[in-house]
Amino acid sequence: MNAYIDSAVQQFKTLLEEQLARTGRMENAAAPKDFTKLPVVTVGVIDGDGIGPIISKQTTRVLEALLKDEIAAGSIVLKPIQGLTIENRLAKGQAVPDDVLSEIMTCDVLLKGPTETPKGGTMESANVALRRALDLYANVRPVAVPDQGIDWTFFRENTEGEYVLGSRGVEIPGKLCMDFKVTTLPGTKRIARAAFEFAKNNGKTNVAIVTKANIMKKTDGRFSEICHEIAAEYPGIEAEDWYIDIMTAKLVDTRVRSRFQVFLLPNLYGDIITDEAAQLQGGVGTAGSANLGDQYAMFEAIHGSAPRMIETGRGDYANPSSLLRAAAMLLRHIARAEKAAKLEAALDSVPHDGDTAKGFADRLIQAIES
Repeated sequence: MNAYIDSAVQQFKTLLEEQLARTGRMENAAAPKDFTKLPVVTVGVIDGDGIGPIISKQTTRVLEALLKDEIAAGSIVLKPIQGLTIENRLAKGQAVPDDVLSEIMTCDVLLKGPTETPKGGTMESANVALRRALDLYANVRPVAVPDQGIDWTFFRENTEGEYVLGSRGVEIPGKLCMDFKVTTLPGTKRIARAAFEFAKNNGKTNVAIVTKANIMKKTDGRFSEICHEIAAEYPGIEAEDWYIDIMTAKLVDTRVRSRFQVFLLPNLYGDIITDEAAQLQGGVGTAGSANLGDQYAMFEAIHGSAPRMIETGRGDYANPSSLLRAAAMLLRHIARAEKAAKLEAALDSVPHDGDTAKGFADRLIQAIES
């Protein structure tokens, strides 16, 4: 038993050293990239697994129609990224193979289809690996149901919490298992600032800080404290503390939910509650997701690869709306707000109606070009 304990202590020491080094890199990070000053924006397109290639192909067609002049002029490049498939990842034993990551890092932003995470074993999610490798610290998910007064934007911390060391816990066989949760000062400051900057720039007056600080006193407690320190720099924006359990209830409480505007959450809570919020909008197939960093950004559907649709031969009927919503967020991020608005207007006016992915994209393109 002592040998297991000694091994666990050494492992924990290594984890602490790695996380302190990561904290140092955050503290000395380069200035954010200004997309308005880039002569060429390279958009990497990752198909993913399952229905991913189907919805990615149709989303790319819609983008090609929207951006045909800029693509022809060379100011925007849509670059296919090959190899981020479950088969290639398992064959190479890497969540994101090195050669694929090298190609990804030649791009400015990514449009990514859903990728499958192997069940069991130690291979982590490709999403988690990409967020860490590209330092995509802010997961931003908007949810809107206008006729119910819902206009929410979630800022989920994307690189820390339970996920950063999710595959590197400690086990003493037959006795116990332990996983780790990480909260850093610079990591929390930057997600908090992103949320409050969004609120300031978009006329929002309320930010809900969602934790379980009454129980997770070191990590969630510090997260809340840091968020309030940042909030003090934004007069006129109210910062409220909410516990994650009660907030999940408040989102379905029709008497109060319309008062919420911006949510600021650690990683795991944000992962869970944004799926609940998307369901209120019409399901996870209706919501896009942005993963933002200072140098890179990744935009994706929030649903999975839907292997059952492929197994039952219904893959062609996959709804690409979530990835198309993510594409609209991508366009705004690269300073093409007018194009984003045109895509969003088409999505709002063209019902899916059970089309094939191609049929739906055909009707969207027709609406965009009319």
